[in-house]
Amino acid sequence: MTENEKNQTMQFSISKDKRTANEILLSVYSSMQEKGYDAVNQIVGYLLCGDPTYITSYNNARFLISMLERDELLEELVRFYMTNNQKKRDED
Repeated sequence: MTENEKNQTMQFSISKDKRTANEILLSVYSSMQEKGYDAVNQIVGYLLCGDPTYITSYNNARFLISMLERDELLEELVRFYMTNNQKKRDED
């Protein structure tokens, strides 16, 4: 092993569930609604403070949402919003 190789940082990766941020958000949203929660408000609460208790454990929703970083979830939400609103704007 060369001196340069000794100084490089090794990366370790645990494979996560292959579900996308979109799939996870939809699943969590559905679980929240099934339990009678205001899903949008609960997810916003989670995104703002990171407290997982905003998300129900029903259908493993809390575990699923914790598989992603909050910034990944926000990125997915903004991407979806911008993509869909750009399409509407282009149609007008």
